[in-house]
Order: sequence, then structure tokens, then C-alpha cells
Amino acid sequence: LTDLPGELLELILCCDVLGAADIGRVSCTCRRLREACQPRGKVWRERFRLRWAPPHGPARPARRGLRGEGMGTPGLRGHRGWSDRPGLGGSRVPCDGFSDIETLGCPSHFFEDELMCILNMEGRKGLTWKYYAKKILYFLRQQNILKNLKEYLQRPTERQSFLEGAVLIDQYCNPLSDICLKSVQAQVDDITDKVRKVLRTKNPRHPSLASKAGEVLIPEVELQRQVLDAMNCVLYEQLKYKGNELDYYNSLNSYIHQVLIRRTGIPISLSVLYLTIARQLGVKLEPVNFPSHFLLRWCQGKEGSTDIFDYTYIDAFGKGKQLTVKECEYLIGHHVTEEFYGVVTSKEVLQRMVGNLLNLGKRESTDQSYQLLRDSLDLYLAMYPDNVQHLMLQARLYFHLGIWPEKVLDILQHIQALDPSQHGAVGYLVQHTLEHIERRKEELGPEVKQRSDEKHKEVCFSIGLIMKHKRYGYNCVIYGWDPACMMGHEWIRNMNVHSLPHGPHQPFYNVLVEDGSCRYAAQENLEYNSEPREIPHPDIGRYFSEFTGLHYLANTELEIRYPEDLELTRATVQKIYTSGKE
Repeated sequence: LTDLPGELLELILCCDVLGAADIGRVSCTCRRLREACQPRGKVWRERFRLRWAPPHGPARPARRGLRGEGMGTPGLRGHRGWSDRPGLGGSRVPCDGFSDIETLGCPSHFFEDELMCILNMEGRKGLTWKYYAKKILYFLRQQNILKNLKEYLQRPTERQSFLEGAVLIDQYCNPLSDICLKSVQAQVDDITDKVRKVLRTKNPRHPSLASKAGEVLIPEVELQRQVLDAMNCVLYEQLKYKGNELDYYNSLNSYIHQVLIRRTGIPISLSVLYLTIARQLGVKLEPVNFPSHFLLRWCQGKEGSTDIFDYTYIDAFGKGKQLTVKECEYLIGHHVTEEFYGVVTSKEVLQRMVGNLLNLGKRESTDQSYQLLRDSLDLYLAMYPDNVQHLMLQARLYFHLGIWPEKVLDILQHIQALDPSQHGAVGYLVQHTLEHIERRKEELGPEVKQRSDEKHKEVCFSIGLIMKHKRYGYNCVIYGWDPACMMGHEWIRNMNVHSLPHGPHQPFYNVLVEDGSCRYAAQENLEYNSEPREIPHPDIGRYFSEFTGLHYLANTELEIRYPEDLELTRATVQKIYTSGKE
């Protein structure tokens, strides 16, 4: 190698079959090769380009040499045991589980890139890696978004864009989605251009058509009216935006990127869109925190007037309808005092948006991890960190889910310092949280269930089999079993288990269902699925490492709990599917 010309030597060393460790070892052999592998030379520049190519650029080559040496993988490997932590099921990883991420000493975007590489792995393998990579990525992105939100809140009010605030909330609640202010702004700009086209047909000399429109507010009320009429034409007639009356309590109505995609929303999200477009066209509209129905106001009198009758009120949810004070009261069905017609700040608008999500999170009983409630609480406390009511709700929520007990104690300590009158509720939660921590220390590990045990002889099905429910027809995969129903009397009564021929005295199975739910099914209600297929459940990687095409393979944690099931699963699949085809 040392006899080769420098250019040829560099070409060889840039070959993508060589990994970072290979280049490092080559540079240790002699001075000639060390010079060829100098830190700022072509070889390492090419290695960096291959490893950290822009995500939207050309397809990346396979990362042969860097997988084991990269920053992300060691951190993830340290978290493989999370799935057996009590109370974690389907929820985020515990906050103290990220301490070793910080010790890796790498920029967060490198770590995120490694996680994305894991998530984008093709095929049906690495399901557990993907599951925990997704959890960590969720956490990391939320931490960055929280930093951006806090920076946003520290700015002067005039530099706090309502649209940017709505995007930050959207990003935090959907951290794995590709949402950015630039793309949302581009869509709003596109709508604004459509409004200008309509405006041009009505008034070719309108000031909003000027290149610097939006930088200067239009003073004449009639010219402002022309802008609002053009906006209503584009938004509600051409683009068919409307208030979502049929599915009002859907959280998607609160996310600005979903409002733009689905062209529907609730009063506050549509108002943010409407206000942003109007301001870009030189019309100053202001947000009004009207009870039960968010509105905008448009000044018809002297600017800055405190007389509520000097304003026209706009209902973006109601196709931009312009309302008087009396009509606003008709809208909600009762009289309100003048204070509710006043303008609110961007922070107060965000508070109301987050409050809506908080209420939705409390309503969503189907979400066992209460993710929306947890995310909206995080956002609310980022804005109002000393709000005792929401701090107590957060502590109770974590206590209920059995997660983050150390954080629960921190929250309770903070509550006690803020409001000593809460000592009764705080003392109760502190006592039971400490008991939970002690129980966790005493845990000997997961219960191991041997099929060879005499008490398990009636269990017919095994972990990883794709099943079908005889009564309800859903497809599912088994991830746990009990020799008899282990639920309490109330559950057995509510589910009418005694009406089954074998009642509760038969094996019951924990199953992941294709609709995203987790259920507990009696053995007599399950049958082998004649056409096994993947089960699209968000927690599939928590229990399984691979889908073979006919069944799932248990991951290390699940295999420890059911050590004899894999052999039976393979034998069952061989008998039912393979032998039948032969």
C-alpha cells in the first residue's frame, strides 16, 4: 500500500466496505498511512459524508463499520431492559433511563440520526430495537421542542408569532411527525397568494398587493373589509375550510398542520390561521378569549379603543362570519361581562390551546398510557411551572401509571413548598410512592412460566402465535397467558365471563389486537388464524423481536418469562401451516 500513489491510496481508503475502526487501524501502521488518514483529509471527509449524509439527500450506503462504534447504538443497548420495568407498558421510558445518553458526549442530531437509521431498517426484524429507538427519539425531540418553547416565551410579545406558538404545540404532541415552522408557513403563504389573486380581481390597486404588504397595516376600514371578504372567499368557498362540528373533540383539530391538511378545526386553531393570513395582508386582527368559542376582533373605531362596541367580532369557525356584541352572546347562549371581549396575548392563546388538549387527554380513556394528557401537562407546566393544580394532576397521573416515582417525589416536594395547605394530599402520595419504590427494590424479577409445570397443562396456545377471536373476529398475537383468569371479581362480572361454558376456570391470554388495543381473551374464544399476518400494534416491539411471516419471535425479556414457548410455537406453525401446504 505504501508504494501506491497518494490519490490511489485515498481512493482505496474511501471504499465504503471499510469502517471507521478500519481507517483508525490503518492510520496506526506507519507514518505514510497516517498521513493518508490525516483528520482533515479526504478519507475522513468521505467517511463523514457517508455516515452523516443529509436525511433528504441521496440514499445512504450501508453503515457496515459504524454500527457498533456509533454514538446511538451503545446508548440504546443500555436501555434494552426497559421493557420489563413494572408499569412501563406502552408508555415512555423512565426519565432516569436517559442518564447514559448524556454521557455519550455526542451532538443530539448525531444521536437522532442513529435512531432514525434503526427505525428505517427494512424488513420485519429488529422490532424491539425499533420500539425503544422510537421511545428515545420521542423523548429527545420533545426535550428540544421544550427548549424552543421556553425561548419563544422569553421573547418580547411583539416577536411571538401566533403561528409559531401553534407549531410548537403541534410538534411537542407529535414529535415523530415531520412538522416544521418553515413548511407550515409555506402553506399559509400559498393561501395568502390565493387571497391576493381574488383581491386583484376586485381591486387591482389594493395596497395588500404591494410587494411589502403585511409590513405596514392598512388604515382604511373599507380596504380592510375587502381583504376579509377575499379571505372568506378563498378559505371557505374555494378551499372549503370549515369548523369540525361532527368530530369536534378530535385532538387533530388542535394541530395546525392537521388543520391545513384536513381543512377543518376548532375555533382557536382556525382563528390562528385566519389571523395569520390577515396580518400578512396588512389587516390587524386580535385574539379574543371568548368563553366556549374563541373569536377574533376587528377594530372599527379608534385604534386601541377600550369600548367593546368599537369592534366587529369574527368567527373563523363559522366561515368568517362577522358578529356584533349581542350576536356573540347568542353564539354561546348567555350574557358575559366586558372583560371577555378583551384581547389576549400569544401566551394566553397557547394556554387555551393546551387547555383544550388537557381536557381531551382526560376524556381519552382508550389511551392506556395517557400520552396526550402527559404531553399537554408538560406544555402547560413549561408555561406555568408553579401551577399547583396541574402539578398535582401530573403527580397523580405518574403515580396512577406507576412510573417515574422519583420524579413524583420531586413534584410533591415542589407542591409542598408552593402551597403548604396541600400537605394532606402530598403526604398520602409521598407515603405510597415511597412504598412503591421499596417494592420495586424487593422485586426478584419477572415470573417465569414453564409449560412443563403440571398446573399449566390446560394451556393450549403459546407466545407469538397469530390468533383470531371467534366472537368478535379480530386478529391478534399472544404475548402472555395465565392458567386461569387472573382478573378481579368486578372485571369478571362486567365482562360476563361466567356465561362462557368454561367460565373463568380456563386459560386466559394477553393479546395485542390489530386495532391497537390490548385484551385478555379466554382460550375457548380463540382459534388459529388461517391467514396469519403482521399485527400493526404500537407495542409489538416491546414483546417481539421479529415477524417470521407466520408467527412472532419473542424478544429476550419475553423469552425469559416463557422459556418453553418458542419450541411449541414453532411446532404448532409447522403442523398448521407448513404441513397443510405439503
